[in-house]
Amino acid sequence: MGTVHELLEAKGKTGAIQAGLDRTIVEAASLYMADEDGSLGFAFSGWAQCALPHRRLAPSDRWEIAGERVRLVVEPGLRPSDNDGPMEYVGVPYGSIARLILLFLQTEALRTGSREIELGGSLRQWLSRLGASIGGSNARAVRDQAERISRCRLTFHIQGSGKVGLVNQSIVDRALFIDDEMAGRQGRLSLETAKLSEGFFEQLQKHPVPLEEAAIRAISNNPAALDAYLWLAYRLHVLSGDKLITWKALKAQFGAGYKELFHFKPRFTHALSLAAAVYPKAKIDVVEQGVILKPSPPPVPYRQFAIR
Repeated sequence: MGTVHELLEAKGKTGAIQAGLDRTIVEAASLYMADEDGSLGFAFSGWAQCALPHRRLAPSDRWEIAGERVRLVVEPGLRPSDNDGPMEYVGVPYGSIARLILLFLQTEALRTGSREIELGGSLRQWLSRLGASIGGSNARAVRDQAERISRCRLTFHIQGSGKVGLVNQSIVDRALFIDDEMAGRQGRLSLETAKLSEGFFEQLQKHPVPLEEAAIRAISNNPAALDAYLWLAYRLHVLSGDKLITWKALKAQFGAGYKELFHFKPRFTHALSLAAAVYPKAKIDVVEQGVILKPSPPPVPYRQFAIR
C-alpha cells in the first residue's frame, strides 16, 4: 500500500492523480504527509473490534455488532420530552462526529489521568484541529452526538482464553444538562464538563490504542476509514505472521449496515485504502477471499507515549 506515498514523493499530488490513483486516497495521503504535528490520540481497544454505526438509526433502535472476540451492544438513552410527557429516546451515537468526540474524551482522560474532563473550548479546539468546524449545522451535530454519547449505555461482551467478560457501562457517568431554549427542548447537553464512567475509564487505561492525530485529521470526515485505521493500528503490530480475514468476517465486524456482501466489499476496500494512506507502514493485501494482514510496525512507536 506504499504506492500512493511513493508517487506523491516522486510526482506530487497532480502526478499521483494523473497516474490513475483515486483522488480521495491521494488527498488523504497528501494531507497526512504534509502534517508535521506529532500529537497523539487514544482509543479503547474495544472500539477497534466493534464500532458505532455510520448512519443515523431510528431513535429507539439499539445497535449490535460482533467482531472476532468482542460483541458490542449500544442502547439509546432517554431524555425528558417537551410537554412533561413520556421520556423520549435520543438514539445511539453515529458517524464521524461521534467518533471524534469519543476520541477527545478518551485522549483527554489518559492525558490528564482523570475521569473528569473539561469540554467547552477544549472540545471545540480539538474538533477544529481535526477539520470539524464548530458552526452552523455542525454545531447542532456536535451537540446532538454529545447528548447521544452521554445518555447511551454500552455493553462490550469480551471473550478470550475460554472466559467471557462483561463490561456493562455508560460511557459518561456525569454530564451537565441544561434547558436549550433555542431548540425548544429541555435537558439538552451543555458542553462544559463530563466524567467518564469508572468501568469504561479502567478498561481504557488497561487497553489503549495510540493513534496519530495527523492521520485522524486527514480522514476525519469518513467514519468507515476511521474504523479501519483504528482496526489496523490495533491488529497489525501484534501479528506473528500473515493472517487472512475473510469477507464474511469483515462484513460481520464492519458491515452491519449493508444487506449484501457485494455492497459492502467495495466500500470497505475504499475505507481500507484511506486508512492505509494515513498509515504508510501498514502492510495489507486485498484478495478475492478477503484481506491479508501482515506484521507491521504500529503507527505510534510504544516508546513515544506514556500513560499517566
